Amino acid sequence: MKRNPRLWTAFFWLALWEGVSLLFGQPLLLPSPLSVAARLAGLLGTLSFWEAVARSSVRILAGFALGCAGGILLAVPASARPRVRQLLSPAVATVKAIPVASFVILSLVWLPSRALSTFIAFLMTLPPVYLGVSEGIRSADPQLLEMARVFRVPLLRRARGIYVPAVLPAFRTAVSLALGLCWKAGVAAEVIGLPRGTVGERLYSAKVYFLTTDLFAWTVVVVTLSVCFERVFLSLLDGVSKRMGV
Repeated sequence: MKRNPRLWTAFFWLALWEGVSLLFGQPLLLPSPLSVAARLAGLLGTLSFWEAVARSSVRILAGFALGCAGGILLAVPASARPRVRQLLSPAVATVKAIPVASFVILSLVWLPSRALSTFIAFLMTLPPVYLGVSEGIRSADPQLLEMARVFRVPLLRRARGIYVPAVLPAFRTAVSLALGLCWKAGVAAEVIGLPRGTVGERLYSAKVYFLTTDLFAWTVVVVTLSVCFERVFLSLLDGVSKRMGV
């Protein structure tokens, strides 16, 4: 009988969690996995839970989509023109370096709290996608590009046959990183901005009222959403890559 390494890994960490919880003996400090699972099961049966998940998901994924579009649109001219790349470099480096909390606090001056998670997700997605797509475009085979120019291959066919296959692997890595950043930063923005009926608001309420079990349950929800959306998106992207023979 073959052993599933993922199952054993999950069992090990859950057992460790349970052991540390028993050692503390204080559910307020560290609830047990069973109590968190029971609370999560209770949340799943409420309409407000699904409304909060849907609201946060739509806003964060909207920011992710905008960040992907912006990163691609900026990467194309930056890859073709060194001056454009030099012009954008300080802005991209600044976005990467500034802490999320600083962006959130500044954004509260300009935007309503309900738009915070979208804007922060956009900022977290833009730099890795921009850098990944730029790298992919520059890695396109120069011999194939030269041949395309010699035979006057149309731009759309050139993009589909040369640039897209070169960009897809780097784009996949970039969006895998960006999706994780989106969820962490987007929920953090909700915790600070407190838009009504969101996952971040529920996390904040759990912290204020010392509902540690709720805090862990909502954290499990955030991790699960991040992993699920990443796998779905990457599966779709892999399907596109297979069709193109990449």
